[in-house]
Amino acid sequence: MVLLFPLIWIFFQVLRLAVSHFPEPIGSRSDLLIEGARITLVLTAVSGITGVILGLVLGISKVSQTVLLRWPASALIWLVRGTPLLVQILFVYYALPAISPTFQFGEMGSAFIALAVNVGCYNAEVIRAGIEAVPKGQTEAALSLGLSRFLAMRYIIVPQAFRIVIPPLINNIVALLKDSSLVSAIGLLDLTLAGNRISSETFLPVPVLTTVAFIYLALTTGITAITSVMEKKMIGKPA
Repeated sequence: MVLLFPLIWIFFQVLRLAVSHFPEPIGSRSDLLIEGARITLVLTAVSGITGVILGLVLGISKVSQTVLLRWPASALIWLVRGTPLLVQILFVYYALPAISPTFQFGEMGSAFIALAVNVGCYNAEVIRAGIEAVPKGQTEAALSLGLSRFLAMRYIIVPQAFRIVIPPLINNIVALLKDSSLVSAIGLLDLTLAGNRISSETFLPVPVLTTVAFIYLALTTGITAITSVMEKKMIGKPA
C-alpha cells in the first residue's frame, strides 16, 4: 500500500508520455485526455471505496433480524439494481436540485453520489451472499460463548465473509471504472467527454475513440494488476 501512490504517479507519467507521442489529432491534445483519465480514476477510487463501505452496511442490514434495518436496505437495493445507472446519475444531477436547492451537488458531487450508491447496492448483494456462505455454526458458537449478535458479526462472521467476497468486489470496482463513462452525460470532464470534445473538434472519431479505448484498457489493466496483488495478500494466496 505504501508503494501504491508512487506507482500510480509513475503509471500516469508513462501514459502521458506515450499518448503525447501519438499521431495527430491526439498528440497535441494529449493533456486533455490525460486530465479526463485522471478524473475518471479519482472518481472510480473514491466511489469504489465508499461503495464498499456502503455495501457492507447494506449487506449486514439485509441479513439483520431487525425489520427496521432489513426492509429499508432491501428496498434501496431493489430500487438501485432495478433502474439504469444513467437514469440515477441524471436524477441526482437534475431532479434532486428541483426537489430542494439543498441537493445541489454539482457535476463531480452528483457523479460521486450516483456511482457510490449504485456500486454500493451491488456490493451489498455480494457481501450478503458472503455472510450467508459462512456456516451458521460459527454464529451459534459465538452466541454460546456470550457474544452479542453485533460482536459475533463484527469479529467472526464479517472477516470470514470478506475473504470470500474479495474477488467479486474487485470485479465490481473494475466494472465501475467503465461505467463511470456515463457521467459525461452531465458534463463532467471524464475520459469519455474529453474524447468526445476532441472528436467533435477534429471530425476524426476513429483515431480519437480508439485512443480513448486504449486509455480505458490501460486503466483497467493497471487496476486489475494492483487489485490482484492485494487480493492474494488479503486471502492468503502466494503472490
